[in-house]
Amino acid sequence: MSVATEARIIDGKAFAAGLRARIAGAVPAFEAATGRVPGLAVVLVGDDPASAVYVGSKGKATVAAGMASFEHRLPATANQEEVEALLASLNADPAVDGILLQLPLPGHLDEQRAVATIDPEKDIDGLTPVSAGRLALGIPGMVPCTPYGCLLLLQDVLGDLGGKDAVVIGRSILVGKPMAALLLGANCTVTMAHSRTRDLPDLVRRADIVVAAVGRPEMVKGDWIKPGAVVIDVGINRLPPEGGAAKGRLVGDVDYAGAAAVADAITPVPGGVGPMTIACLLRNTLVAAHRRAGLADPEGF
Repeated sequence: MSVATEARIIDGKAFAAGLRARIAGAVPAFEAATGRVPGLAVVLVGDDPASAVYVGSKGKATVAAGMASFEHRLPATANQEEVEALLASLNADPAVDGILLQLPLPGHLDEQRAVATIDPEKDIDGLTPVSAGRLALGIPGMVPCTPYGCLLLLQDVLGDLGGKDAVVIGRSILVGKPMAALLLGANCTVTMAHSRTRDLPDLVRRADIVVAAVGRPEMVKGDWIKPGAVVIDVGINRLPPEGGAAKGRLVGDVDYAGAAAVADAITPVPGGVGPMTIACLLRNTLVAAHRRAGLADPEGF
């Protein structure tokens, strides 16, 4: 048996496609109840090529789900007041249910201040202080898309997560911290670790669930993984080109081959967590639209 087939591969691409289809199926009922479709506004400041491609992908996915897509671009020279004024106008726009400020911003801008301008009810990436506080307190609010996607994948593989020992490697506000809060909310026993954690390999070896989001290529080795554990690799890193190739290959934060030899299930890179982010962005837009309209959350989301 080859290494690649020893662990179950968690197909995030297929799961995300199913989620997006269910979201599209729920939009007509919302439109019938409110006379409009959910609306997602994306704000891009500057001309970073990777961000521009990502924004384009979000717009296409939004339209494919039957929602309204609003794209706003500001030049890299835009000042703080211009960015915040645009966000404030989107806060006041009744056609907009979700606002996503594409990060990173140009270096002269204050990201935290800009994000805090977003109405928490429209904060579909869950990054405002209010959203983070609601998550920490267990109060309904917007949850960051990538960690929520990880949670959905884990629940699909394991069902009830109650009582599982989970280690989250990485403490970013985008993934690590909200991931730990979501796992706590699912009744896991959670340890937050990072690159400076002492005896990190031994800590990981005790975990039923490993979520790696540390941003270091293949840092988590196969012999760190407990036999039968489920591994969620959030990392995406490009290695230097080899053998005259134009681009290096993409790898995660986990040594995939080594981990797949002992894990019960593992996400590949690419095709694992990545596709879940946009799908959960659409999910959050649908949920935000229902809440803003005074409707109950859509069933199954």
